[in-house]
Amino acid sequence: MSKGTVAIIGKPNVGKSTFFNYLIGQRLSIVEDTPGVTRDRIYGETNWRGKNFTLIDTGGIEEKSDDVIASQMRLQAELAIDVADVIVFMTDISTGVTATDKEISLMLKKSQKPIILVCNKVDDFKKQENEIYEFYNLGIGTPYPISSANAMGIGDVLDAIYEELPEVDEEQDEEDAIKVAIIGKPNVGKSSLVNKILGENRSIVSNIAGTTRDAIDSEFENEYGKYVFIDTAGLRRHSKVEENIEKYSVLRTNLAIERSKVCILMIDANEGVTEQDTKIAGKAHEAGKAVIIVINKWDEYDKENGTLENYTKTVYQKLSYLTYAPILFISAKTGQRVEKLFPLINEVSNNNSMRIATSVLNELLAEAVAIVQPPTDKGKRLKVFYITQVSTNPPTFAIFVNDKKLFHFSYERYIVNKLRQEFGFKGTPIRILVRERKDK
Repeated sequence: MSKGTVAIIGKPNVGKSTFFNYLIGQRLSIVEDTPGVTRDRIYGETNWRGKNFTLIDTGGIEEKSDDVIASQMRLQAELAIDVADVIVFMTDISTGVTATDKEISLMLKKSQKPIILVCNKVDDFKKQENEIYEFYNLGIGTPYPISSANAMGIGDVLDAIYEELPEVDEEQDEEDAIKVAIIGKPNVGKSSLVNKILGENRSIVSNIAGTTRDAIDSEFENEYGKYVFIDTAGLRRHSKVEENIEKYSVLRTNLAIERSKVCILMIDANEGVTEQDTKIAGKAHEAGKAVIIVINKWDEYDKENGTLENYTKTVYQKLSYLTYAPILFISAKTGQRVEKLFPLINEVSNNNSMRIATSVLNELLAEAVAIVQPPTDKGKRLKVFYITQVSTNPPTFAIFVNDKKLFHFSYERYIVNKLRQEFGFKGTPIRILVRERKDK
């Protein structure tokens, strides 16, 4: 990353996510009164006094525990410390200095990174002044009193961050990175795929469905190009969405799809395409995103002659509106065929942005109309005058006709198929806008 990086570290439920959300200006991290809600590292971009930097919100560090999630939360926080240029150590004035705070302070001192000590939940700076002195005992320096919920004292913390951030060259163009959302049901291997690509345990991976609650951005660059992988929380059926946390996760997955250029729809090979998969796929299709269907855990699937072809046919039958999306069979666990993803991502991304000259389009339209005459209804024939591309992402075409009612879906599908035959458009939906124009 060319920007400076700031990690927010502290025990659970001290207000790290509220502070993070305030700085990035959006509700990206989950905010709940349940300790340990933010379990993975969450990334966001922000700016102070002309300096851009990446902010990392982490799961709270708890005292050493046998609990799988708690121990992995600790590991995630340690990874965040490793990549950070500056660390914001957040404490809670209402609890005073705890044993966990002391343990965290020792860990942070060993990192030899600049540390900014913050006392959160200070509602009255004058009345609680004496309570702040206790935090000097941590040996980290002057504590900054703030109230994340009321946005008090945050400017002083940002000034301190600004002074500690390294000078970086921000002229580097990062806009050419392709944003890729990895979507699918819980526990199909989304986080495992991200970890395999990045070569580190960026997301918590366990056999507990729904472990990844937040959407996590991970920058990656290789010989194929630059990418930002967004590992989303798995979408469950609405009947199973009982906690507020799960509702936030569904919302965040929808937002991740909106932010992305390419969606990788992950399906468990052993389960096949389920009803929930069709709903998730529909969200990406309706949003106009380029789509790649990835069948994960293919190494576990029993195979015989014709298995691949039959499986592909079944997938397209169940996802009939996604027949334009390429299918890749992989194993995120072993890395089998994962490297084939990158050329596919580039291809479908380029197709999603493809623009065709109007003259070329109208030559194709004239040929299509000559081959298959437009339909008639009650003696009135559809006349197709003209076609032009009005936008990209996805490719969107306006077709001018004499009567919109005569332009049946079957003829629209015929025109779309002709566009695909001529120009490919692999991996991207195509949208048609029908406009009426008086017959001259």
